[in-house]
Amino acid sequence: MCQIFAGIPTENYDSETRSVRLSGHATSIRLEAAFWHVLEELAADQAMPLSKFLTTLHDEVSELHGEARNFTSLLRCACLLHLERTAARQTASDTGESLRRAGQPQDFRIAV
Repeated sequence: MCQIFAGIPTENYDSETRSVRLSGHATSIRLEAAFWHVLEELAADQAMPLSKFLTTLHDEVSELHGEARNFTSLLRCACLLHLERTAARQTASDTGESLRRAGQPQDFRIAV
């Protein structure tokens, strides 16, 4: 089992530090490369550059909770949530496609 994880390319878990401006303050965020890739995907899904996505998320968290404590951990959790939702949508899509291929009706209707 560990071979699946042990074989992950090192460039995926190498840390990258990026300088960003959050709420007008210059700071840096250090994350593993894989998380940066997911964040870039999330930003693209929202049709905004990564810097704007990070600022928007930081501002929304600060507004909701009064501060954005441990923002880096929040970013990792956001990535995991995004991947879980993406996998769930893909599973639902695959299941629907399997049903269509099997000739099963998509709507349940009672014949009267």
